[in-house]
Amino acid sequence: MPHRLALHERQRQTALLLVLSVVIVASQVFSEYLTRTSLGVAAFWPATALLAAGLLALNGSRRLVLSGVFVASHLAVDLTTGDAVHLALLYTALDTLEALAVWGVCLRLAHGAPRIRTMRALTTLPTITTPIAAVFAVLCAAILSAGFGGSFVQIGLDWFLRDALGLAVMLPAALVLIDAEHRRSFKRSWPEQSALLFAVAAVTLLCAHPASGAPPFLIFPIALATAYRLGARGAAMASIIVAVITLPIAMSGASPRFNAILGPVAQARTIQVFIAVLFYTCLAAGLVLAQQDRLKRLLLRREQLTRAARSRALAATEAKTEFLATMSHEIRTPLNSVLGFAQLLAARHDLPPDARRQVNLIDSAGAALLTVLNDILEFSRVEAGQIELLPQPTSAPALLRDTVSIMAPEARAKGLALNIEIIDPVEALHELDADRLRQVLINILNNAVKFTEEGRIDTRLVIERGEVEDRLRFEIIDTGVGIDLDKQALLFQRFSQTDSSTSRLHGGSGLGLAIARTLIDVMGGRIGVDSVPGRGSCFWIELTAPTADEASAPERPKAATPGAARILIVDDHAVNLEIGAALLSLVGCEVDVAENGKQAVDQVQKAEYDLILMDIHMPLMDGLQATRAIKALGGRAGQTPIVAMSADALPRQVERCYAAGMVDHIAKPVQREVLYAKVDRWIRRR
Repeated sequence: MPHRLALHERQRQTALLLVLSVVIVASQVFSEYLTRTSLGVAAFWPATALLAAGLLALNGSRRLVLSGVFVASHLAVDLTTGDAVHLALLYTALDTLEALAVWGVCLRLAHGAPRIRTMRALTTLPTITTPIAAVFAVLCAAILSAGFGGSFVQIGLDWFLRDALGLAVMLPAALVLIDAEHRRSFKRSWPEQSALLFAVAAVTLLCAHPASGAPPFLIFPIALATAYRLGARGAAMASIIVAVITLPIAMSGASPRFNAILGPVAQARTIQVFIAVLFYTCLAAGLVLAQQDRLKRLLLRREQLTRAARSRALAATEAKTEFLATMSHEIRTPLNSVLGFAQLLAARHDLPPDARRQVNLIDSAGAALLTVLNDILEFSRVEAGQIELLPQPTSAPALLRDTVSIMAPEARAKGLALNIEIIDPVEALHELDADRLRQVLINILNNAVKFTEEGRIDTRLVIERGEVEDRLRFEIIDTGVGIDLDKQALLFQRFSQTDSSTSRLHGGSGLGLAIARTLIDVMGGRIGVDSVPGRGSCFWIELTAPTADEASAPERPKAATPGAARILIVDDHAVNLEIGAALLSLVGCEVDVAENGKQAVDQVQKAEYDLILMDIHMPLMDGLQATRAIKALGGRAGQTPIVAMSADALPRQVERCYAAGMVDHIAKPVQREVLYAKVDRWIRRR
C-alpha cells in the first residue's frame, strides 16, 4: 500500500509538471502577443504566478525542470516579440527571481503551499504577493530608467500592475485548481460543466464584441452561476475564460466598452480592474459555497460515524445483555439447588442445633449471592433505561415498618437495636412506587446492619405538608464505622466501595447504592449521606409525593397458604424437580413432574392440572414451545394457567414468557414465600 501511494504521487507530480509547463508557455505567448500596451508592457502576466504555484506544489527535481521551462520560454517569447537580448535577459531574470521570492515568503509564512479554502486565505495571499510585486516593479523601473531612459513612475506603475494582477489572480486560481479538496467538491457531470463554461465564454464574447451593445456587467451573473454550480474551481475557470477573451479584444482597441475612447492607458487600467473585481467576486462566492459543502460533507460524515458508533454500542449492549442472560441462568440454576435444599433442611424439626446453624449459614450465604446477582441485573435495567415507576396509594409509615421488620432478624442476630420514629402530621396515603422505594430502603438498611458491629440503628420518617405535594424524608442512622469525607462521593458510583482493598471485611458488588441513587432520581427525589468516621452514618432520602385517596388503596396481600391442588412441574433438571415437588408437597399440593416440554404436552392431555410450573430451556421442546402447544389444545387443558419458573430473569426474557401465553414468572433460585404466593394466587383464580 505505501509503495502504491508513492507511485500514485509520483504520477500526479509528473502530470502536474507537464500541465504547468504547457500553461506557462501558453500564458507567456498570450500575454506578450495579445495583451501588450502601447508602452510594450503586458497588461496581464500570469506566468510568474504559475511558476510560483508550481514551485509550491511540486517537489525535488521537478521544480528545476519547471524553472528551466519558464526561463527558456520566457527568453524565446521575448526575443520573438522584438525585445533586445539584454532586455529579454533582464525581464526573464526579474520574473524568475520574483517567483522564487513568492515561493520563499509563502513557505516561511504559510509553512507550505497556501490552501485557498476560506475567505481569510483568499485575502491573505494578495497581502503577500502585492508587496513583492511592488519591490520588483521599483527594481525594474530603476534599471530601465537609469540604463535606457524613460519615466520611472510610468514604467514602475505598468510593471507593478502587470505583476500584481497576475499574482493576485492567477496564483490563487492555480492553487484552487491544483487543490484536491476543491476537486472533490461540487462534482457535476461533464455536460453540465461544459455547458456552464461555454455559457461564460459566449456571454463574455457577446459583451466584449465591438458589434454588440451588451454591457460588460452581464458577465457577472453567468460567472456567479458557474461558481454556484462548480464551486471555487468553477469561479477560477470562469475568471480565466473572461480574461482570455476580454484582454485581447479590449487591448486591441476593438471594444469601446472598456474606456478605449480615453486612450490605451485608461483602457489597460479598466480591464485590469474589471478582471480583478470579477475574479475576487466569483471566487469569494465559490469559497463560501465550498465551505458550506465541506461542512455538509463533514456533518454527513459525522452522522455516518455516529450511526456506526451507535450500531457498535447497540451490538456491545446486545452482547452484554446476552452475557448477563447466560451468566444469570448458569448461576441461578445451581443456586436454586443450594437455596432450595437449604430451605427444605431448615423446615425439618429433627436437626441438631449445630446442623441447623450450618444450614442457616448456607441459606444466608446463598441469599447474599442472590442479592449480588439481582443487583447486577437491576443495574443492567438501569443502564438500558428500563426503569418504570408504578405509583399507587401507599402508606409511607407502613412501608417503613414493613422494611424494618424484614431486616429485624439480621439486626437481632448481631445484637443491634433497631428503632423506628415516625413524625406524620399528615396521616394520609401518598402516590409512591412502594416496591422501588422498599428496594432502596432495604439496600440502605442492609448496609447499616452490615457495617455496624454494636450499638443501634435508628430509622426515622418525617412527613411535612406542602401546598401541592408533601415532603417525605427517610433517615437511617447507624453507629457503625462511618465513612471518610473523601470517600463519601464514591458511595453512589457504580462498582465503587469505600474499602476496595483485598483485606476488606465486607463484600458486595458495589452496585446497591448506585442503583438506589438512580431509582431515587427517577422518582424525582434526592439521596445523600452524612457521616463521621468511627461515629456512624446517616443516609437520607427526600421525596415529594401527592396525597392519594384511601378508597383506591390496594389491599395488603395475605400470607399465601396454597391448599390442595394438582400441579405439574416441568424441568429438565432432576434436582429442580425434587426441590419444587418437596416445597409444594409441604403445603399439601399433589405434584406431577415432566422432564421436557413434549412430556408436559402429553401429560396435560391425559390429566387435569390446576397449575403448570414451566421451565424455559429444555431438550426436545422448550418451555415457550410447550406453552404454545398447550394453549392450542383448547378446552380445559388449554385454559390451565402456566407460570414460568426459570433462571431467565432479564426483562426481555420475562416478556418472551408472557408473549408465549404464560401468566406469571418465578425467578430461580425459587424463594419459598414467593413460590407459595404465586401458586396461591393462580389456583384461587382457577
